[in-house]
Amino acid sequence: MTDHEHETLVLVTGASGYIAGHCVNELLEHGYRVRGTVRNLSDPHKTEHLRALGEKHGATVELVEADLSQDHGWAQAVEGCNYVMHVASPFPAAMPDDENEIIRPAVDGTLRVLEACAAANARGAASIKRVVQTSSVAAIAFGHEGKEDHTFTEDDWTDPDNTEPYQKSKTLAERAAWDFVDGLDQSRKFELAVINPGFVFGPIIGPTLGTSVEVVRRLLNRELPACPRIGWATVDVRDVALAHRLAMEVPAAAGKRFITADDHTWMQDIGKILTEHYNPKGFRVPTGELPYWLMWLAGRFDKTVRMALPYVGKREIVSSARIREVLGWKPRDQRESFIDMAESMIELGVVKGK
Repeated sequence: MTDHEHETLVLVTGASGYIAGHCVNELLEHGYRVRGTVRNLSDPHKTEHLRALGEKHGATVELVEADLSQDHGWAQAVEGCNYVMHVASPFPAAMPDDENEIIRPAVDGTLRVLEACAAANARGAASIKRVVQTSSVAAIAFGHEGKEDHTFTEDDWTDPDNTEPYQKSKTLAERAAWDFVDGLDQSRKFELAVINPGFVFGPIIGPTLGTSVEVVRRLLNRELPACPRIGWATVDVRDVALAHRLAMEVPAAAGKRFITADDHTWMQDIGKILTEHYNPKGFRVPTGELPYWLMWLAGRFDKTVRMALPYVGKREIVSSARIREVLGWKPRDQRESFIDMAESMIELGVVKGK
């Protein structure tokens, strides 16, 4: 850890979120000064675990109030910063009635953060060298009919006119970021790198639960009689945080997007890993396959299940060659992700221990 790192201030947006909390932890572990934005400073539920992370590392996590839907607070948030990790974005557990409920905050919020960075550089209130934005595989691998066996790379983009609101929001927000940075003049300029994680698993460290928490929670609580035939290109949240730090530090990361995901994993495979570990402890994790018709029926009463219906039987095949090559990134064993996630959920009472 160098003295230089102690002077470097990094802003993490949406700091109380699942990925963002791990980004805060990763930065603290490597000696960076961290400032985080939260929507409500007076909500201890969203701030206590961040302050505790700071204490664990003998540092202070400075928290400021800022909301993606408002201009207020962003100028103060970026002031004096050297880097920004823009992690905050809406991720719904269920399909919204109006797609703009997700798309507008994702796009407008991204532009609000980037404009604050550019304006701070121009007036000398900050010298922001690079912004690392959290996008998603959702901005790469969706809306392509007939490409079931295609291995997606960073050269691919989701077709926003042929996909669900969440995928559309991530695609349009990332496109908006690249366009914004391309149009910056010299006085406002900063670099951009983008992380495109797959479906994120791994331990939870705060109250904001990622959507993947639902998968493990339902399996451990046996809320499903069997496993739907759905799966994802998965990644551990700690490896996503590492990817953000490397994309911030490595000079060659500027101007690039990075798929941050491992192999496709079926929900049944996750069930089998959890069964082996937890059934001897009194859990009854399902490992059978749920027929489509039963899932369709459940989807009539359960919005989360309904949101998963279009993805039944589809494999998510992506290449992480670029991030391995440019950033030297290597994912941990998936088994560790699912077990550590389950352990943290039991510890925090999200799942009732048996």
